[in-house]
Amino acid sequence: MKGKVIKMNKVILMGRLTRDPEVRYTQTNNTVVASFSLAVNRRFVAQGQERQADFINIVAWSKLGEFCSKYFKKGQQVGIIGRIQTRNWDDDQGTKHYVTEVVAEEAYFADSKRDGEASTSTFENTFGNTMPGGSDFEVSSSDDLPF
Repeated sequence: MKGKVIKMNKVILMGRLTRDPEVRYTQTNNTVVASFSLAVNRRFVAQGQERQADFINIVAWSKLGEFCSKYFKKGQQVGIIGRIQTRNWDDDQGTKHYVTEVVAEEAYFADSKRDGEASTSTFENTFGNTMPGGSDFEVSSSDDLPF
């Protein structure tokens, strides 16, 4: 196949923060780095079992990190668009550690405007409510929410 090879690394997630963002600053140029984890429900539930969730580590840098640290709180539903990154390091004992995380490039509020009311969110306004794989996912009431 001739032509340009397209490489893509893009992740779109919606989930709830498992904790408030943790903020730190880089040593070299004092850049803000906000770290937090999202609980993202799996799409399907096995019969007779509870819904499972994946806990995904998110890192937001600079102005986006400042935004997340200021406005995001534990339990809040948010939408994150970013890319997957893996990195590794050796600790003081020489043990190699690996981590996979999402580097946030965009962040959105995805909670309803009033507690207990399912309404159209900023995230849904931007990306619609179509789930990957082509089937539509629509929330008709807060009872339909899987969390």
